[in-house]
Amino acid sequence: MDKFYYELTVTPKNSLEIFSDFLLEITQNALEEKEDSLIVRSTEPLDDILWATEQFSNKLNIQITSNLEKKKNEDWISKYKNSIQPIEVGSFYIRPQWESAKENLTNIIINPALAFGSGHHETTYSCLQAIDNYVTPNIKLLDVGCGSGILSIAAEKKGAIVDICDTDDVATQSAKDNFTLNNSTINASWTGSANKTKNEYDIVIANIIADVIIIIEKELKHRVKSGGILILSGIIDKYFDKVIEKFKDFEKIEIIKKDEWYTLVLRKA
Repeated sequence: MDKFYYELTVTPKNSLEIFSDFLLEITQNALEEKEDSLIVRSTEPLDDILWATEQFSNKLNIQITSNLEKKKNEDWISKYKNSIQPIEVGSFYIRPQWESAKENLTNIIINPALAFGSGHHETTYSCLQAIDNYVTPNIKLLDVGCGSGILSIAAEKKGAIVDICDTDDVATQSAKDNFTLNNSTINASWTGSANKTKNEYDIVIANIIADVIIIIEKELKHRVKSGGILILSGIIDKYFDKVIEKFKDFEKIEIIKKDEWYTLVLRKA
């Protein structure tokens, strides 16, 4: 075991999901989410990762606070595992591989180091609640911006036929790996967005940031069947009115608020 390791802590002012995805893309090391911060640890210096993250934050015009330390090695991999707690959301039990299953709940195994989406973030939690309430067997569902695949895996375990897509190859592959880990089946998958298919779905889920939801508004609407459901999440409170205005032609079924984050459940007329 190396005598020392390096620990980089990044705390964005907002948009934690975006920075999580970015860090997972540029480093193969374990990524821990702790409160509003992201922690990367490695036996190799992390100066390049810090520089890249600062450049990324400048490009997005999102302020970050960062701290890079050299620490004595105390088996941080075991400490990281101990920091990841399983979580219950409705009928789902989200757990890492090293935690035991709960037989009375629908178990979903997600390795938090693979991609963002372990159920703890407010948007993922709220989407799981919506899936638990609105997904029924044999419906067709599209997960746009699938990330770790946690939402589409949950839908598949409720009996849905699921398609997934993400603009990031790493996320798409991570989702596929997690589907295999959970003995779940993907109907179709691709790298890209909802505009790469002409199919219509009973339910479309987009747990992505509000700006992107607004940009791809039309393609999301076109993918929902008449009478179908659109679940939108990743909407921070200051963007809530903008998103509502863009989708005013859809019926509001439910608005789920968790801290400063909103999830919208809408129906196509």
